[in-house]
Amino acid sequence: MNVERLYTVILGPHVSEKTTLLGEANNQYAFKVAIDARKLEIKEAVETLFNVVVADLQVLNVKGKTKRNAKGKIRRRSNWKKAYVKLEAGHEIDFADIG
Repeated sequence: MNVERLYTVILGPHVSEKTTLLGEANNQYAFKVAIDARKLEIKEAVETLFNVVVADLQVLNVKGKTKRNAKGKIRRRSNWKKAYVKLEAGHEIDFADIG
């Protein structure tokens, strides 16, 4: 895969209570990924950027929420794609060391 594409596939980690519990219990992490990214591209990007081995990968589309502002006007947030990445035993990603 093109090196430039690796950096555009993964947009960042998705941190929430659910993903924190998944990381502790199942060695599984969640990432915000590009809408046009395929599973194989996501797997390659994670393995290359973080030097880990991916055991399983699940990808889902998240629909944007409808929100109402103070004046009552309705806005819709953008749709986005999320990837749950499960790593092989002995591998982990520490987001504190990245950067």
